[in-house]
Parts: sequence; C-alpha cells; structure tokens
Amino acid sequence: MVNMVDDEMVNQVAFPGKGAEAQGGDADRPRAGYELPLLLFAGFRTLIDALHTELAEQGHPQVRPAYGFALQAIGPEGSAASDIARRLGISKQAAGKTVDRLVALGYAQRADDPADARRKVVRLTARGFDVLARSAAIFDRLRTEWAARLGEDRLSAIEDDLSTVVAPGAFRLDAAGWMGGTA
Repeated sequence: MVNMVDDEMVNQVAFPGKGAEAQGGDADRPRAGYELPLLLFAGFRTLIDALHTELAEQGHPQVRPAYGFALQAIGPEGSAASDIARRLGISKQAAGKTVDRLVALGYAQRADDPADARRKVVRLTARGFDVLARSAAIFDRLRTEWAARLGEDRLSAIEDDLSTVVAPGAFRLDAAGWMGGTA
C-alpha cells in the first residue's frame, strides 16, 4: 500500500491487487490483510458516492452521507435530539447541529412532544421521507448494476458471506461517532 499524496492522487491509497500483473506485480500473491478493509470501504464509498451523485440530480444536492444516518436515527415516528445523539454515537451538541442543518434544508422539523410539553421531537418532513425513499430506490438500482457486473449468484454469495462474518449488532447508525472515535 502506498499513500499517494501528489497533484494527481491526493489522499488516494494505492495497493497491489487486481491488475497487479499489469503493474509488474505477482497476480497469484496472497493478499495482505489490510486490503480487505480497504476494499470493503472502497466498495461502500463507491455505492455512497453514486447514491449522492444521483440524489443531487434528483433535487437533493445538499444531502451528505452523515445526513442519511441522521435521518434513519430520527425514524418514521420522530425522536428527541438526545435519542438521535445516542443512536448516532455523537454528542448532543453535534446531534443538535446536524438536526439544525436538516431543519434548514427542509428534511426535518422540530415539534412539541405530545407526551411532554418541555420536550421537542424531531420529525421527518415530506422532503425527508422523499430523500429516504429515493435513496432506497437508488440502492436497489445500484445493487442491480453490481449483480449485472458480478452475476447475481456471486453477489448474493458475497452478501451471504459478509452476513456470516459480520458481528452481531454491527448494523448500527453510529458510524459517524465510531469513525470519529466517540462511539
């Protein structure tokens, strides 16, 4: 692995792997352990970048990856800001800033909590539900594209294999806090 920091590949990580023989490397060499998480992350990033490109084309240019986690944390019934912070694994202040941004963009709104007049509940707006529905449809289409490239059986096998090795409880919304070291 080489960290490429120059005019052409700033913040890019290059490693031998696919196509190593074309680069003068050994195509049959065992892969280094660090390649697996990099490839998994690169696959995730490829899907997320494609999602956000298409969301921008469909009228949601200001949506950022972290907002998707936040919208999921709000949920269809709405949530208190402290619950959103806990679900995301971030501070209440960070959650508040994210909610402020979602409100400013029209994806969420603050409303009185019917169970406690002292509390506010963050709820998704029609625009928030729209971006989630569009995201789901785009992810379905992206999966279909991957299946066309890899074959449905192979992609299903990859998904099954990942389901086998993923730790119980790993499907959590706190990616932002986890990556930032707070979760």
